Amino acid sequence: MSNQFMLRQQVLKLYRNILRAIREVPDEESKKELIQWARTDFKNNKNQTDEYAIKMLIFHGESQLKHLRQNIAFSR
Repeated sequence: MSNQFMLRQQVLKLYRNILRAIREVPDEESKKELIQWARTDFKNNKNQTDEYAIKMLIFHGESQLKHLRQNIAFSR
C-alpha cells in the first residue's frame, strides 16, 4: 500500500512539473495542444495498477519533460 502511495506522489509531481513547463511555452496554440496531450496521456493511464508499468510510464514521462524543457530553452 505504501509503495502505491509513493508512486502516486511521483505521478502527481510529474504531472505538475509538466504543466509548469508547458506554461513556459511562448506560443498559445502550442501551449493548448501540449496541455491537452498531457491530460490525455495521464487520463489514459490513470487506471494502471501494475507497479512496473507505472514506473516505466513515470520514466517515459520524465524523459518527455526533459525534452520539453530543452525545446523550450532552444525556442527562447
